[in-house]
Amino acid sequence: MSLRTTTVRLGTVAAGCALAALTVTGPAAALDDPDKTGKTGKTETVEKAEKTEKAEKTSKAEKPSTAQKPNKVDRPAEAESKPPVYKGRVNAKTGLLLRTSPTRGSKVVRSVPYGKVVTIFCKSKGDRVGKNNVWYLLTDGSWAWGAAHYITNIGKLPRWC
Repeated sequence: MSLRTTTVRLGTVAAGCALAALTVTGPAAALDDPDKTGKTGKTETVEKAEKTEKAEKTSKAEKPSTAQKPNKVDRPAEAESKPPVYKGRVNAKTGLLLRTSPTRGSKVVRSVPYGKVVTIFCKSKGDRVGKNNVWYLLTDGSWAWGAAHYITNIGKLPRWC
């Protein structure tokens, strides 16, 4: 049995008990008896039933539906779905060859001319080029790898893949 069904059944039982108490003692007796009433003039059973109903309503209102998940308070939804953007400038005089994997022997996909600004998705270790074994995964048009030795970072360093 689900939690909601159990809560509804308990609320119904509490309301039935309250109704039975009012039927036996009568509404006037409930208002006159100081031992069984609070400030509102209601019996304890009626107050418990009302508290159960209020708790039931607030728990339904606070629970998000399964279709929509609540966003983090600190960031808007757009910031969560987009990865950070890193930039770099090609510093190879003859242009930079972009490859299918971060190795010098992999197939060349295309080349990027000297001075062009490229978008970097992430970095990874690969074959050594110069004194550097880091390669950048570029996202300009196609996903291709370029040796970090020939790319000067603009701003923050890219994250690791």
